[in-house]
Formats: sequence, C-alpha cells, structure tokens
Amino acid sequence: MIDNTIKRIGILTSGGDAPGMNAAIRAVVRACKYYDIESIGIRQGFEGLIANDMIELGPRSVRHIINQGGTILKTARSEEFKTKEGREKAFNTLKSNNIDGLVIIGGDGSFTGAKIFHEEFNVPFIGIPGTIDNDIFGTDFTIGYDTALNTVIEAIDKLRDTATSHNRVFFVEVMGRDAGFIALNSGIASGAQEILIPETNDSVEELCLSLENSYTSGKKSSIIVVAEGEQLGGVFEIAKKVQAHHPEYDIRVTVLGHIQRGGTPSCQDRVLASRLGIAAVEALLDHKTNIMVGLRSNRLVQTPIEEAIKKHNEIDQELLRAARILSV
Repeated sequence: MIDNTIKRIGILTSGGDAPGMNAAIRAVVRACKYYDIESIGIRQGFEGLIANDMIELGPRSVRHIINQGGTILKTARSEEFKTKEGREKAFNTLKSNNIDGLVIIGGDGSFTGAKIFHEEFNVPFIGIPGTIDNDIFGTDFTIGYDTALNTVIEAIDKLRDTATSHNRVFFVEVMGRDAGFIALNSGIASGAQEILIPETNDSVEELCLSLENSYTSGKKSSIIVVAEGEQLGGVFEIAKKVQAHHPEYDIRVTVLGHIQRGGTPSCQDRVLASRLGIAAVEALLDHKTNIMVGLRSNRLVQTPIEEAIKKHNEIDQELLRAARILSV
C-alpha cells in the first residue's frame, strides 16, 4: 500500500565506499520520481545530516553515474553522530528540510547508527547493504562484492605471471578484517595454493606442508591468498614464518589494499543496486521501517535491521572443501 504521507526521502551513503553505490543512488532517485516523491541527497553520510549538507536530486542529476565507482554523495564516519547531541542535531536537520524517511546505503556500522536514530526519534528508514565484504546477514550478495572479487582476481592473475616466471611464492593480502568471503572466492577462482581466512583454524605448519607437497609434485610457484583478518598474525608475519621454515623459497608479499574498493561496478553489482534502490523506496511507501532490503535466491527480501546487524553470513563449507581439493 503506497503511503501518500511520504513526500521527501533523504539518501545517504555511509562507511566504506563500494562499487555500485552510485547505481543504488540513481535507482532511489528515479524510483522517487516514478512515485512523484522528492529525493534529497545527503553528503558525507551522517556527518552531512548533522551539518545540513544536502542537495536536491532528480532523474537528470543522476545520469551517467551508474557506471561510476565510489559515491557521488561522498561518505564519512561521523563521531558526532555517535552522541545523543549529534543525533538530535541530525533530527532537527531532517525536520527543517521536511524529510519524511531515509534510505541508508552502507554496512552494519551504518545500520547500527540508523537503528539507534530510529529508536530515539522514530525516523523511518530502510537500509541497503553496500560493502565489499559481503558479511551482512539477510542478502546473498552485498553491493560492491562482485566488483571487488573481479578486481582481486585480475590482480592475482597478473601476479601469477611473475610468480611463474621467477619460481616465487606470492602471499597476497585481500580485504576481509572479519570475514573471508573475498579471500575464499577469489582464491578458488585464481587457483591459489592455499587460502587463509578468519573463519578457519590455520597453522604455519600446515601451510608449509602444503607448499612442500606441491614442490615435490613439481609445482615451482604458488599463490597464497590471505584475508587481512587472518588469525596467524598478518600477511607479513605469516610470510616471515614460512621463510624461516624454508629459506630456499623466493617469497614476495603483495597487499592489494584499497584498490579493491574502486573501479567500475560489474553488471551484477549494477543490477543488484538498481533492484535494491527501488525496493527501498517501495518499502518506505509501504509503511515499512527499520529493515534492510536484500536478495536471496534472486528474490527481493526484507530483514529486520537488528538481525542484519547481529547475525552474519557464514562461509560456505562446500567452498572450503572445494579449495582443499583443488590445492593438490
């Protein structure tokens, strides 16, 4: 049921940027136009909400952004919004701008702030999962994840050329402070010898044994993909320990870093962002609030924001098994 009381919707991006956020902004703005609602862009996330840094958006103002990485609204982490006084300022800004509801594109930190804001001031909001880590519960994929995977795979493919030419062992660190989705999937896709992620109990001894077995079978170069949150002490420490066991190995370390956040969003991320942007607007118009829209088995779903925050997507055990089989 369409809620005719909602006339103006605010849109903000918060936390780390992710490819496809612009496609989501575009979808929200054009869905608003379709339903004859005004859309207001809020710059710099919750910080812009406090500072009244806003811009009116229309269908033409979001043209040519579906293919751009990053976010035209900018993003920031707001320390002031973590305080009751800061959130009160943000609420007063919403009232002065006659904004009736918010669409928040971000991760669990952004959703946590929005949840508190809603509890204190009853501000209707819908969350759209935008993070390359793919660790948000309630959706099979988050906006930016697929593009990040493709970026990582392209980089590893290039590193493999050097590894093969020089018979080297490359340790490649990818993003994933708390989750190993990027490492596991990119590792399998790029033919990594071993994949080290926070969700598994890895050991240097097992890693060395794997490299030894591969060397004995005739494999002279290897790629080891390491999630930044791996529990063994970080990629440089792991490489150092392996070097101590095998001084004969020519070991190199590459940290891909923030390159994984940028770039033109993939087709999958553009379509996902477009679908979720429309779903977020329609959810607000259907009197929904305090939920996140997502995609499961290619169907649009809604998840209570508390579940999206507290629960986490789990690593697919079948993928872990596949990685072990393929590493022989």
